[in-house]
Amino acid sequence: MRRFVRTAIATVLVATAALVAPSAAQAAVRNPVLFVHGLSSSASTWNTWINKFKADGYQSSELYTWSYDWKQSNATTGAKLIDKVQDVLDATGATKIDIVAHSMGALSSRWYIKNGGGTATVDDFVSVAGVNHGTDVSWFCSFYQSCKEMVRGSSFLDSLNSGDETPGNVNYATLWSTCDALINPDSSAKLDGAVNTSVGCKGHTGMNDDSSNYIKVRDFIA
Repeated sequence: MRRFVRTAIATVLVATAALVAPSAAQAAVRNPVLFVHGLSSSASTWNTWINKFKADGYQSSELYTWSYDWKQSNATTGAKLIDKVQDVLDATGATKIDIVAHSMGALSSRWYIKNGGGTATVDDFVSVAGVNHGTDVSWFCSFYQSCKEMVRGSSFLDSLNSGDETPGNVNYATLWSTCDALINPDSSAKLDGAVNTSVGCKGHTGMNDDSSNYIKVRDFIA
């Protein structure tokens, strides 16, 4: 009788372990996500998507935002990303991170990937309305260093885009609008070697609030 009870308990324990193992494994392999804002913005620009990620099962401990001085050089911001990414990795115990960047945030993030060791720490990178090849509109704010670097043909962009635009084993994606008034030309947002997705005619500032864009980002980094 006792042997029967022990066998029954062992069977239940094995079955229970089989049920919990997949979710534990999922949590172990899911990367923390770092969201990088753009010009004249702050971490709060990501609130809508942060809430959507939480509704889809992410924990607060897996989602990180960051505010920085957007007037400074994108290379300066990119260098500061080195410490920010390491802080996230240390806090989570992860070895890789996913970065989702909006607008000018794509430039500092890409600088970090290319020049700051990010090819070893970034798994997925998503540029949402990124100013990847510059925009004519940035002449209007070129008294800021960050804006000056967004002018098409700037030395910063020439250096960032020289050689391989999508270096390393990082998975790259871009979302770009066909009527983005702040990215001129619209094709500037695309990157060679990335999964470039046109999302139709959507405004620049709403690109990282949009629900359908969120689903595209969520599914790509998953």
